[in-house]
Amino acid sequence: KISPSVKIGAKETFTLAEIAGPGGIQHIWMTHTGHWRFAILRVYWDGEASPSIETPVGDFFASGWGRYGQVSSLSVAVNPGSAFNSYWVMPFRTSCRITIENIADEPMTLYYQVTYALTEVPDDAAYLHAQFRRVKALPYKQDYTIVDGIKGEGHYVGTHMAIGVNNNGWWGEGEIKF
Repeated sequence: KISPSVKIGAKETFTLAEIAGPGGIQHIWMTHTGHWRFAILRVYWDGEASPSIETPVGDFFASGWGRYGQVSSLSVAVNPGSAFNSYWVMPFRTSCRITIENIADEPMTLYYQVTYALTEVPDDAAYLHAQFRRVKALPYKQDYTIVDGIKGEGHYVGTHMAIGVNNNGWWGEGEIKF
């Protein structure tokens, strides 16, 4: 890429990377202006029509509330200044396409870098999948289902959950069921 940043217009989609494989994404770094929930990250493996990853940028980087909170883990790091880093292993066999859609009514500026290596990918290497779900108000005494209906082989690696309180009668206590 020529510039460390791009301006993405309101309601526009920008392609961050289009890579012919086999290979793997090693690192994604980005920071941007605007609301983190209004920038939608999508990743398509091997020419698929529907994305395997589709989530707001902030939520992909374990920052669901649209403001800085330090995250330090093996797979995700959010550094001061809201620099998002993903170290998830993301292999692909024939191609990878990464896009950002700006669903806001105003343009945004995105600073980013995608680091990858072209290399052989083992037959048993798994694709990374991520999705965003949101319920504004969970009905009284109902469970929230994190994941359901998964088919095929793979490994469940985790959930980032941002819980908001919409009244002053709940302190955030309760069971987490898995």
